[in-house]
Amino acid sequence: MVQSRREVRILLLGEPGVGKTSLILSLVSEEFPEEVPARSEEITIPADVTPEKVPTHIVDYSSLEQTEDQLLAEILRAHVICVIYAVDDEDTLDKVTDYWLPLVRQTLGEEHSTPVILVGNKVDLVEYSTLEAVIPIMNEFAEIETCVECSARTLKNISEMFYYAQKAILHPTAPLFNTAERDLTEACKAALGRIFKICDMDNDGLLSDTELNTFQRRCFNAPLQPQGLDDVKSIVMKNVRDGVVDDALTLDGFLFLHCLFIQRGRHETTWTVLRKFGYGDDLTLTKEYLFPPPSLAARLLPGSPVRRLPVSPSHSETALHTAALDSWSLRIPPGCSTELTHQGYQFLQVMFEKYDQDKDGCLDPEELIQLFSTCPYIPWGKQVYNTVPTDSRGYLTLQGYLSQWTLWTLLGAGRTLEYLGHLGYSYVMEEPQSAAIHVTREKRLDLQKKQTSRTAYQCHVIGPKGAGKTTFCQGLLNRNTETVSSVLESDLSKQTISPVQVYGQERYLLLRDIDVHSVTDTLLPSEAQCDVVCLVYDVADPRSFEYIGGIYLKYFAETPVPCLVVGNKSDRGEVRQQYMTQPGEFCRRHRLPPPQTVTCTGTVRRDVYLKLATMAAYPRFLPAWMLFSRSGRHLRSMGLLPRDNSGWMKLGLGLAAVVCGGFLLARYARFLHQ
Repeated sequence: MVQSRREVRILLLGEPGVGKTSLILSLVSEEFPEEVPARSEEITIPADVTPEKVPTHIVDYSSLEQTEDQLLAEILRAHVICVIYAVDDEDTLDKVTDYWLPLVRQTLGEEHSTPVILVGNKVDLVEYSTLEAVIPIMNEFAEIETCVECSARTLKNISEMFYYAQKAILHPTAPLFNTAERDLTEACKAALGRIFKICDMDNDGLLSDTELNTFQRRCFNAPLQPQGLDDVKSIVMKNVRDGVVDDALTLDGFLFLHCLFIQRGRHETTWTVLRKFGYGDDLTLTKEYLFPPPSLAARLLPGSPVRRLPVSPSHSETALHTAALDSWSLRIPPGCSTELTHQGYQFLQVMFEKYDQDKDGCLDPEELIQLFSTCPYIPWGKQVYNTVPTDSRGYLTLQGYLSQWTLWTLLGAGRTLEYLGHLGYSYVMEEPQSAAIHVTREKRLDLQKKQTSRTAYQCHVIGPKGAGKTTFCQGLLNRNTETVSSVLESDLSKQTISPVQVYGQERYLLLRDIDVHSVTDTLLPSEAQCDVVCLVYDVADPRSFEYIGGIYLKYFAETPVPCLVVGNKSDRGEVRQQYMTQPGEFCRRHRLPPPQTVTCTGTVRRDVYLKLATMAAYPRFLPAWMLFSRSGRHLRSMGLLPRDNSGWMKLGLGLAAVVCGGFLLARYARFLHQ
């Protein structure tokens, strides 16, 4: 739940002699002081003795001891202002409208949001009430939250006065309720509408008894008793047409209940709900809710503040990955990456199934709009349909939907955190959305262990323009040249992602298309850092291989990053490459797997993508070890190990002979010693 204000500062204003100081001293000592100073010192009430459990500072003002500048400074510092008048002195009430309230507006601005409490003191001296005279004042000054009459001498309503002051700032009325129209504000309706959609787990537009009980338990830590539930629905049915349908609460009924709470002075009920779902005092989702602090985030570290770049539905997918976050970013240690946890995938699948209304296993455009209806906007543009798997109609499958979230998280977890917050992760999963993301171990450790625990691998597809890299990347989505040629170039993505099976385990392979414009071209550091490299050349172009040959020698020959050479467009016939060595010899000389020849026409072969994922999963594997394992047979079947094993067999037998000989020699020496 979003934390409310950490402290409350209450300022008491009013004419001399109205009892400001007496009210403060009576509250503290619980008795009326016979001797009253001109002004009380600032009083701090500890959190554990206040109803709202918030430290409260009470500040007195005296025109005899303070200047006008000091008065204005205190008004600016105050969270809530109590304007005191004496019920037995009509002039002091006139001063409220003639001087004090205009002064507050002049200091804070005509549209200020600091709440004001009107307090009529000394009710012990009169037999009448001034509340009727106060009503026109409350109508004229919208900042007035409430009015209370009290007595410092008899202690009547003293505690209530300061409770109302606390409540006015901790649970303000103005953001929630339009007193002139006697209705919820539009911002409040929008926030409660989002909450309703999140709680409507079956997406039928109604809150059933089960959903209402879940809502009650997660917001107030207590179940809703059956009789209480029936009473709530009965009140709604009497006051709102179609507020209850099929014995379940509609959105109109839900809004009416909160309007009723506020009209009855129970603002804290609505604020408790709003803060549970991440809203701050201005009814926008807070940074702390959308981006849980490091103390709550599983292995996530705070980074340097960076400027946020606005992203709209018209921006390209690449703009999303470069977007940063206001005064917050995730600092990932070098060599690590971010991935979704099991809980993260579980929540996303729940959301998919909730909004897949026709249960066809896909999200059509309208269903996707509904899924993101609790978010500021749909974050994915047209390119998403050419980035992840879709069905024959071009709709997002569950595989494609999860692939896109995996891509987002891999390239920058901040945006994932933000949208999981909008979608209601913390309510559904009962934990902060930081639990949906974890940081992988360093790549250095993966290389030492010769395998990785990561579930998503980045593969950079590098080669000259015209080598068919875009079509090769689309092949991961089972799309061939004919299919790709029918797509507008502006709708094609520079990256694709799809799940692949590596030894029976589902892993995500991300292909990123990187152009090499000349044989002397340079790569950016980010372009050279990945889990596996796919060097693509056109087998029908005699000058194509020299591009990737040079890139390999310059950037990857001395690094542990696994590389696979792929000869594309094999259907056009292979020609001799105008390079110092031919591709096959080049791979043997640099101890690379044999070149893989592919074509993107006709049926797409997925074995090359499986090879890339396997190489990423087992970087720097030892052929000698792999030779004696099932893994070795698997890799050889994919062409990642040579078929001729005799050399390794001889080496293994030789090592075994040496070990056995040493053992026998040691036994013989021990026998002679005896």
